[in-house]
Amino acid sequence: MSRFWSPVVHDLTPYVPGEQPKLANLVKLNTNENPYPPSPHVLAAIRAELGGDADRLKLYPDPTGSQLKAAVARHFGIAPEWVFVGNSSDEVLAHTFQALLKHERPLLFPDITYSFYPVYCGLYGIAFEAVPLADDFTIRVDDYLARGADRVGAVIFPNPNAPTGRLLPLSEIARLAAGLPDAPIVVDEAYVDFGGLDVIPTAVALVQQFPNILVTQTLSKSRSLAGLRVGFAIGQPELVEALTRVKDSFNSYPLDRLALVGASAAMDDEAHYETTRRQVIASREALTAELGALGFEVLPSAANFVFARHPGRDAAQLAAALRERSIIVRHFKAARIDQFLRITVGTDAQCVQLVEALQEILG
Repeated sequence: MSRFWSPVVHDLTPYVPGEQPKLANLVKLNTNENPYPPSPHVLAAIRAELGGDADRLKLYPDPTGSQLKAAVARHFGIAPEWVFVGNSSDEVLAHTFQALLKHERPLLFPDITYSFYPVYCGLYGIAFEAVPLADDFTIRVDDYLARGADRVGAVIFPNPNAPTGRLLPLSEIARLAAGLPDAPIVVDEAYVDFGGLDVIPTAVALVQQFPNILVTQTLSKSRSLAGLRVGFAIGQPELVEALTRVKDSFNSYPLDRLALVGASAAMDDEAHYETTRRQVIASREALTAELGALGFEVLPSAANFVFARHPGRDAAQLAAALRERSIIVRHFKAARIDQFLRITVGTDAQCVQLVEALQEILG
């Protein structure tokens, strides 16, 4: 505490990111990074942007991110005017909280969800209500609609949800948006690309029909660019304009030149994206079966992680025992989920190491 802090800082409870330990021979399954490298076109694009020297780095990047917007628009078959880009989906979400989610009526989101949401509410002075998930950890749309349109300022939730990995069907998202037509509905799709093999269950399919839906995504997961920090949002132009107005009142140049060209190359390499996301999905299904054989209850996951608990073992003790074997997973101490482990889907070799370690621990 310091007497120089503002009252806002005094009252904040900051988000706690996943651990990034620097240990040799580590099997790192705690922060949902993609186990496969990004498209080789990313590095080629960054090298080309430098042009053999750093001369271009003395120039500001494109403040509109037009090249990346165009690449995102091509991928989804929409107009670039429906796309907003930012420095990670967390920054995109931060602008969204300021631009669209602060109303006289409270913001609603699940009680078990991405823990940055209440942090942003505290930072921006947004009243919120946490809506309990069902006993099976699914989102019940009726619980949101039952509050009545005159009592809901906005709604945000991840889909798939984090840390549970459970997916809300598009039909339910449409029902929510139709039932709360005056409330912005933000669908945070950090993991949606792992939700299906042939049909990806993204709410981008709903944005033309519903002017109150905004979809956010990241290149950190399915495109293996967590180190580049790039995210985007898709919605009707009036929603995008709101985000742009906030962005230009905060930082007109959120994405640097290298991030813009690298992210654009990643978005355009559809073949690499398809190959790696399908590998992760296949590994997730295999890992789910292996954990089930060891006696774990594993929630149905549409993400690049699984959420699992063992009825006979304490989750914190399991996490500690895995750490002793240089395998780290994420354990949350929050109510209702303190006996679960969130396990990132690694390579097949990493998954084998994890299962063998658990076999040894469980005896």
